[in-house]
Amino acid sequence: MAEGEPQIELKFRIYDGTDISHGTYALSTSVATLKERLVAEWPQDKTVTPKSVDDVKLIHAGRILENNTTLADARVTMGDLPTGVITMHIVVQPSVAKKKKDKKREEPSQNLCSCTIL
Repeated sequence: MAEGEPQIELKFRIYDGTDISHGTYALSTSVATLKERLVAEWPQDKTVTPKSVDDVKLIHAGRILENNTTLADARVTMGDLPTGVITMHIVVQPSVAKKKKDKKREEPSQNLCSCTIL
C-alpha cells in the first residue's frame, strides 16, 4: 500500500447482525484479500462457519462482489453516515449445500415423462 493512497473504513455484518473485522482498507485491496481475512478472523462461537474463501459472498449496495475486483473497481464509496463507515454484508454458502441443492433439482427432471410400448 502506497502512502497517500485513498482508504475507506469498512465493517462486515454477518447473518445474525454481528459486525466483525472493522478496519481501514486501501481502495486497491482485492475482494479475495478481504475474504481471506474474514475467514481467518471468523468468530468461532458461530453456528455457521465458512471453510474457505469460496464459501463467503460479500454484498455491497445489493451486488455480490467478485474475487478478482478491487474496492475501487467495485465502486465502494464513502458511506452516508457522518462516521464514513461502510457496512458490507456477508453470506456464508458452503459448497456442500450447493451440491445437495443441485442433486435435488436433477432428480425430478429425470422422472418427468415415461413411455410405454404396447
